[in-house]
Amino acid sequence: MTPPAPRGVAARRAAGSVVTALALLLLWVALVAPRPVLGWSATPLALLRIPAEGILLVAALLLLRGAARRWLEVVAGLVLGILLLVRLLDAAFLTTLYRPFNPITDWRYVGSAKDLVGDSVGSSTAVLAVVGAALLVVGLLVAMPLALRQLGRLLDRHPSGALRSVVGAAVVWLVCLSVGVGVTSDLPVASSSTAGLAVHEVTSVRDGLHDRAVFAGQIPIDPFLDTPPADLLTALRGKDVVIVFVESYGKVAVTQSRDVATALDAGTKSLVSAGYSTRSAWLTSPTFGGVSWLAHSTLQSGLWVDSQQRYDQLLDAEPGGTKRLTLARAFAEAGWHTVDVIPANRRDWPEGIAFYGYDRVYDARTLGYAGPGWGYAPMPDQYTLSAFDRLELAHPATGSRRPVMAEIDLVTSHVPWAPLPRLVDWAQVGNGSVFEAQAGTATPRDAVWSSPAGVRAAYGQSVAYSIDSVVSFLRGTRDDNLVVVMLGDHQPITLVSGDNASHDVPVSVISRDPAVLERIHAWDWQSGLRPGSAAPVWPMDRFRDRFLTAYGPQGG
Repeated sequence: MTPPAPRGVAARRAAGSVVTALALLLLWVALVAPRPVLGWSATPLALLRIPAEGILLVAALLLLRGAARRWLEVVAGLVLGILLLVRLLDAAFLTTLYRPFNPITDWRYVGSAKDLVGDSVGSSTAVLAVVGAALLVVGLLVAMPLALRQLGRLLDRHPSGALRSVVGAAVVWLVCLSVGVGVTSDLPVASSSTAGLAVHEVTSVRDGLHDRAVFAGQIPIDPFLDTPPADLLTALRGKDVVIVFVESYGKVAVTQSRDVATALDAGTKSLVSAGYSTRSAWLTSPTFGGVSWLAHSTLQSGLWVDSQQRYDQLLDAEPGGTKRLTLARAFAEAGWHTVDVIPANRRDWPEGIAFYGYDRVYDARTLGYAGPGWGYAPMPDQYTLSAFDRLELAHPATGSRRPVMAEIDLVTSHVPWAPLPRLVDWAQVGNGSVFEAQAGTATPRDAVWSSPAGVRAAYGQSVAYSIDSVVSFLRGTRDDNLVVVMLGDHQPITLVSGDNASHDVPVSVISRDPAVLERIHAWDWQSGLRPGSAAPVWPMDRFRDRFLTAYGPQGG
């Protein structure tokens, strides 16, 4: 009878068995986890598959010895770790932005993601999230080669059994492949998902480089680049023109939120009583769930800017001599004073002047706000509009100032959609300190995010607040020559929009001058602020050219 092992030896054996089991589990997940796609959801059934890459990897470990084997463990381990990280990033991006992770440019979103998490759930949680993400990355890249080394040691202890297992697995894999056996309809038992993911990533990089060349050829092709300033925007001379982007104002807000529908219908009636007319339709945004600057640059440039690579390429084209005529630059060349109002920005943004063509950029540091923050938004939308009125529209556009063209970003409706301010009397807005009294009574973000239904309700309420702010501002302004284009930048995240949601956002043109809307009569846009299902749908990059044409000498 064999005597029992000493307690210390037994404990070490048990620990070694646990480590080996965890190493094998980590490798198995890295080898069989499918590549996330739209509509995909994780399922443990994916683990019930046979990975072709695993069969080849075990065979290579059995054949190789010495330095060659150690190099295989390190290189293959790093590749598996990277590919598992890509799967996790793909899942996160598909959930929030409706697209997979782009390995060329999306690493630049790290800072923005940290700021967003901080604004949504607090700075401490954001720091912990960043630290956790960094530990996950380092941990996977370190653990995967170690897991392969542990597998190699196991194979060394049982070489004959490992060889029989490899041959048997290969036979079963081939049979399942030929017969088409699957654990589900879209998960075959004979797996090659890791190799497929590697090929997909290499292809994505290749396609990204090709797209760079394609987009470089599109940027200089601008039908309005050589238009004389005297022929630009002739039908809007003397008008103050404001493009208002309402954050996350997507089609789901119009079609599924009672609060937004009420705000749009009431806003339409209110504007009519104040002498305004409106026309509305849909624009298809190049982005979803976030990355608003892609929508802004698409609308302004008349180019489809659907990736960070294209955005960087478009803005970087200026120093090389290619000059794209943005809407802001067109107004500037035609004699308008152009400004950009970005209340959520806290740092210098030289591209606003160098590329877009603004004469001045206002941000959180220069708008004079002295009140509390509101989730992501440093200030309420009502204050942003009030500050713009005070800083730019206080004097009539006659003699004392040039007409103003502005882009204003309203960000109260940015995730996390809480806490939410309330409208106050415009005469009381002042420096924003009046909002201090509301800060303690507003529903906090933790309460809003306690349930999906609470999040959706808060989203609709925040968009309705932004619309109410614009309508109230228009009713109270003394500027009869004001023309407003109000639109969304993108749909909200899938938690609100749902699966398979479109990229469509509402757009409205608002003016007291019937001649302004007569110019776009041929667009067939619908009356009122609330576009219906039959309203036209344009890609957002078409707006610039049609706008410049409609309000040019030959428009109307």
